[in-house]
Amino acid sequence: MQNYDRKPALRPGLLGALLLACILVFTGCSKDAPVNGTVSAAGGDVTLVIGAYSVAKDAMADILPKFQEEWKEETGQTVKFQEAYEASGTQARAIAGGFEADVTLLAMEGDVDKLVTAGLIDKDWKTKNPDQGMVTRSIAVLGTRAGNPLGIKDFQDLTKPGVKVLYPNPKTSGGAQWDINAIYGAGLKASEQQQGHKDPAAAKAFLEQVHKNVESLDKSGRASMAAFEYGVGDVIVTYENELLARIQQGVKYDVVIPENTILIENPAAVVDAFAKKHGTTKVAEAFVKYLWSKEAQEIFAEHGFRPVDDEVLKANAAKYPVPKGLFDINYLGGWDEVRSTLYSKRGVWYQVLAGI
Repeated sequence: MQNYDRKPALRPGLLGALLLACILVFTGCSKDAPVNGTVSAAGGDVTLVIGAYSVAKDAMADILPKFQEEWKEETGQTVKFQEAYEASGTQARAIAGGFEADVTLLAMEGDVDKLVTAGLIDKDWKTKNPDQGMVTRSIAVLGTRAGNPLGIKDFQDLTKPGVKVLYPNPKTSGGAQWDINAIYGAGLKASEQQQGHKDPAAAKAFLEQVHKNVESLDKSGRASMAAFEYGVGDVIVTYENELLARIQQGVKYDVVIPENTILIENPAAVVDAFAKKHGTTKVAEAFVKYLWSKEAQEIFAEHGFRPVDDEVLKANAAKYPVPKGLFDINYLGGWDEVRSTLYSKRGVWYQVLAGI
């Protein structure tokens, strides 16, 4: 809704500070968390500020202490962490607006590109690390109540009358964009199988049918998962790793892997401008590099992510079946095409929301 109040616009620095304050309140960061880029370094210690998307939080809880030990052993220096977790799009906007994170892990390449455009991350970030900067993978899947009482087998079942569906809001959540991409792509796949070619109109109609059954649009993948656990909805469209992590913790869900679904790839990068400003570039680069180590990749695998390390993936192959019609973002034309086609002001997603 447009705001017609004629109030002065917030300066970028103030906006960033306010966004960071909100993030810190909801993530429980310690009271000495750096605000607007103030980093403490006492007694040779170094503080690394991590700004990540919400779904990465549990894995990071295990990864950070491991890196801390390794860095101490190699350098004699104690690295401390200040962490903030939010929906990917919200986190990217916070960093662009003045939250001075040294390192970021986000849900999708497009959110990192926003920080490149803002002049905060170097343009060559994808070539600085393995796998084009993608540190974890997953796929979009369907989560149902224990025993799958509605007999959900594929995305098509989400269009049935009375089926209540959950996925988050793609305006704030990178995870939601992956969900929408998966559904739209499944529609393209179906049209290709039926008509012999991709039919964008059929894919849009399929997305519309699914969206009619959506119960709520939460701000992040983690918030959507929390709503599902609270009892909202019959089926959740989400990351495979989100469901596997919850099942590992004893929650009773069924995971349904659609025949046609999307490969999710999640990036990590040093926020070069802020790391340079804080004098943390060396440790920030070492930390991001560590995320591709076998140790870190094994931790990601334990938390339900599909590792990018081939050996770790092979060791976990039984845990991660490959669906027959798996496609990646390039099937939809790449991120530039997806942003233009689906998420622009006149794009498919906003037409679906508006009922156009």
